[in-house]
Amino acid sequence: MLREEKIAELLLRIGAVTVRPSKPFRYASGILSPIYTDNRLLMSYPEDRRKVARAMAKLMIEETIAPDAIPATATAGIPHAAWLAELLDKPMVYVRSEKKSHGKENVIEGIVRQGQIAVTVEDLISTGGSALGTVQALRSAGCIANNCLAIFTYEMKKAEDNFKRHKVSLHALTRFSILIDVAEKKGYISAEERRIALEWNKAPETWAKKFGFE
Repeated sequence: MLREEKIAELLLRIGAVTVRPSKPFRYASGILSPIYTDNRLLMSYPEDRRKVARAMAKLMIEETIAPDAIPATATAGIPHAAWLAELLDKPMVYVRSEKKSHGKENVIEGIVRQGQIAVTVEDLISTGGSALGTVQALRSAGCIANNCLAIFTYEMKKAEDNFKRHKVSLHALTRFSILIDVAEKKGYISAEERRIALEWNKAPETWAKKFGFE
């Protein structure tokens, strides 16, 4: 089984990703979705989180990414960056969504140095906004930040365009289309539910209306 399929199966098994096309989830944005992702659940599964960290390390080798530091997007990327940094024996930092209002008013927690190669770690990519905000903060601090590692991506066109515009390469362990296929193969959803789910990330805002959910 390929890495993407293995990671997809792992996420489905522990409930980090739930696929429910017949009863969609409503996001904070208001849109309905056939999928809900909470990769924070990996924190509670020591062996599975080690598998994810090892898969990230292997992916970095395959893509010839050799960072000096492992930054995380706060907050969901922090534990995964920490486990990866420990595995690789590399410094780890994390980047806040906005600077603190007290003390040194840090945006970056930890030490980064001019010219360091940094690979951003994120748990989930939807539009890519959080990860790219982290990249921008690292670049402002003088880092070379051209790569992002993620556990899962929804494969949204908006994310693809955003990463391309910021000249950042996204490397995800698994992705929406693969996970939906695995979900059907493993009996989580039916063939018809698979068909409905696969339409979602093409047009998330109109998906629910198209299939009669609102």
